[in-house]
Amino acid sequence: MKVGDALPPLEVPVTRTLIVAGAIASRDYQDVHHDAALAREKGSPDIFMNILTTNGLVGRYVTDHLGPHAVLRKVAIRLGAPNYPGNTVTFTGTVTAVAGTTVEIRVVGANGIGHHVTGTVTAEVPA
Repeated sequence: MKVGDALPPLEVPVTRTLIVAGAIASRDYQDVHHDAALAREKGSPDIFMNILTTNGLVGRYVTDHLGPHAVLRKVAIRLGAPNYPGNTVTFTGTVTAVAGTTVEIRVVGANGIGHHVTGTVTAEVPA
């Protein structure tokens, strides 16, 4: 890998099941992640994905490319546009630094509304 290399994109359909399952798996019982009526009462058009599910998808995107022996050392992300049921989030990544066995990747996850997540992932990839 070298600086400037692009990772292949990954498209993830955002389903109601993915949103709810991700929230439950991460013990996030906020109603905006599983109850559409309550989410609407709070001003959202529907339930939306929580940050922990997004963080997991970012990790999956990077490790799918780097392989099963890669170790994520740092994940720094920022949320933007929500992920609602029916969206598709497309992850893209670019290598921004390489030092020995450590690589840094800039990741963007975009949906039809805009950038859902942006950030960097630092990983160690054994030789």
